[in-house]
Amino acid sequence: MRNLLIDQIREDGFAVIDDFLTPDEVRELLQVGQNLHQDAPKEERKIFNANSGDGKSAQSREQYFLESADKVRYFFEEGAVGETGELLVDPSIALNKVGHALHTEHPAFAAVTFSNRVKEVCWQLGFRRPAVAQSMYIFKNPGIGGEVKSHQDATYLYTEPSTTVGFWIPLEDATLQNGCLHFIKGSHKSGVHRRWIRNPDKNADELLIYDRPAPLYPQSNFVATPVKAGSCVLIHSQAVHRSDANKSDRSRHAYTFHVIETEDCEYSKENWLQPAEDRPFPVLYERD
Repeated sequence: MRNLLIDQIREDGFAVIDDFLTPDEVRELLQVGQNLHQDAPKEERKIFNANSGDGKSAQSREQYFLESADKVRYFFEEGAVGETGELLVDPSIALNKVGHALHTEHPAFAAVTFSNRVKEVCWQLGFRRPAVAQSMYIFKNPGIGGEVKSHQDATYLYTEPSTTVGFWIPLEDATLQNGCLHFIKGSHKSGVHRRWIRNPDKNADELLIYDRPAPLYPQSNFVATPVKAGSCVLIHSQAVHRSDANKSDRSRHAYTFHVIETEDCEYSKENWLQPAEDRPFPVLYERD
């Protein structure tokens, strides 16, 4: 498996591991995820817009997003909340995602994130001292789950050299209809196309800015990657990927987290996500 994984990620920028979770583990995480909305704030609801590049999105202006490295925070779909903060849809389908410290703050997600399976994959990929930077539960609910435009994870979690690997685990079958991932094979070989950084202008309204305009990617270059619940999609930080809006009547819940190298590798201080001073990113293992 080692050579296959490394070869495929080196060649394509992503790889799929079938049956990464057991059916029981999938059911448990899905049940937990379906109940997360019960803990969401009833006031001050924050919208998450994965596509905004104009600096006007809520997370660019508010510390709620920036201070989530060691907390569990709740982000609503753009079409789920009215102008005065009222919910326009049923609470059970109103959330876009919950993040970014489920891996440390919630036992069910911690059990998967720090499992021997994850450590084994990281070992095979050559990590020497891997740490988990962040985690998210993504809902992609029917009819309201929005499009995620083309991007690279390194835009948001930049390291030098580039080491970030995403673990994307669908808890329901990800299909063409409900918004499976699409990749441009080999796109990870073209470098980091732009970055989302903390604004160096401390007097500006926007706390986070893009350093370059959005690249244009021909839609014909993307390959759809439908996968079964419980599989794991490994994503190179520079692989360009996207997902369509959920146009089906079925949800596409997924749990995802990102691993970075901490040995001989620098995690950028410009990244939006920064560990709390007293809580560094948790390390999976250390090679002797």
